[in-house]
Amino acid sequence: MFWSADPERPRIWLMLAPMLAVVVLLFGGGLFFALIQSFGYLPLIGQTAFSLGAYAAVLRQSSFLASLLLTLYIAATATVIATILAVTVALAIRATTRGRQALSFIFQFNLPIPHLVGAVAVADVLSQSGLLARLAAAFGLIDDPGQFPVLVFDRAGVGIIAEYVWKETAFIGVTVLAVLHAIGPEYEELARSLGANRWQRFRLVLLPLMLPGVLAASVIAFAFSFGAFEVPYLLGASYPQVLPVLAYKRYTAVDLAARAEAMALCVIITLVAGAAIVAYLHVSRRYLRRETD
Repeated sequence: MFWSADPERPRIWLMLAPMLAVVVLLFGGGLFFALIQSFGYLPLIGQTAFSLGAYAAVLRQSSFLASLLLTLYIAATATVIATILAVTVALAIRATTRGRQALSFIFQFNLPIPHLVGAVAVADVLSQSGLLARLAAAFGLIDDPGQFPVLVFDRAGVGIIAEYVWKETAFIGVTVLAVLHAIGPEYEELARSLGANRWQRFRLVLLPLMLPGVLAASVIAFAFSFGAFEVPYLLGASYPQVLPVLAYKRYTAVDLAARAEAMALCVIITLVAGAAIVAYLHVSRRYLRRETD
């Protein structure tokens, strides 16, 4: 029996209803309450008048700009490095003829490992009391582990970036591998038959076909890194702190009036992550429109 377009559409929406309900109630509800609290609506402490005072207070603080720049720097740097590594490793796995499944398994092995576990591992390896510092002292490269460069709890966020790269490379790589599998070898073989070398095949054939999937995974990784809390909380310096940690400190402050500032920071984080997604959608639409013209 063939259904017409009109009866099929309600059926699709009905199938999507459970997932949409979860998204709307949990994400949408949480965002709504965060928004109204950021406007100063806190009946618990007797504040019922809406205002932009929390946003003004946040934007006036010198720590906000430093935290914003640090958060953007960490998220962008980790995403760029992870994307380059993911594409490189995925292409290498694709070109492998023997042991491809084993290499793919090893490449994706850390996907189910929580970020908290990764943060602890990074601290154990990169800190001045960690594995690398002790090995460097044991081999005489440094006199004492305390002379090892500060890579964790540092203002540059090296430890945070390292953990995100370790985790996001596998996430983006899974998407790249799936895209490469969907592309198949036909386009490259055709380009090779026309005399294209390996770099030309990658730049003119593979990269344009991979780009939408790579960008989608990279934007998701950037949005997560920008809004994540646990890794910067464990591995970050005391100042400046990334925006999610700053929001957490405001939210858990003894003064409940600071909760409005915490929610204002949460809304700003959401707006930046949303802007990245909107920019990706705009670029992808222009790219697809150009490809179809």
